[in-house]
Amino acid sequence: MSELESILEELSGEDEQRAEDAVSRMANYGESALAALKPRLSHPQAEHRWWAVRALAQFPDPEATRLLIAAMDDPEPSVRHCAALALAGRADEAALAALASAITSPDRLFARLAANSLVTTGSAAVPPLLNLLEHNAEVPRAEIFRALALIGDPRAIPALYNTTEDDSALVEYWAEEGLERMGVGMVYFKPE
Repeated sequence: MSELESILEELSGEDEQRAEDAVSRMANYGESALAALKPRLSHPQAEHRWWAVRALAQFPDPEATRLLIAAMDDPEPSVRHCAALALAGRADEAALAALASAITSPDRLFARLAANSLVTTGSAAVPPLLNLLEHNAEVPRAEIFRALALIGDPRAIPALYNTTEDDSALVEYWAEEGLERMGVGMVYFKPE
């Protein structure tokens, strides 16, 4: 058994500490590790799929991103949740679109994790969030406005400003919070 095969065996999840140690060693194997993880994403046991997604989070390349995006459609919620977290900070257009789309999921935890991942991505996440607001009337607006407020990109100011009298107290709160964070509406004066 090769060292990579041994590491993959430890990803079974039977011993979480050993599995987590195996995850950190997977990155040393580059494309070989990616190729070995790919079949695990369709394993019949959700725990194996979860650990494969957890390991893929260590790889910043486009192939890993593509596999993580696909894992966001896994039937098991915990695997989808892990994939949303693993996409945090990836400014790839496809990842941003998948995370923005996930905000509309009826699984509210999945939606929150996707929004949090977009927040960690920063300004690159603003266009897909604004697009979601503009083209989809049935979106969880509070989650989107929370993400826009936490990102703090000035491109969101018009959207935040135009919702300060929304019917939702949460939307109004996050719109005001975002505007305040960016200093919009504040009056500056020179003390005498």
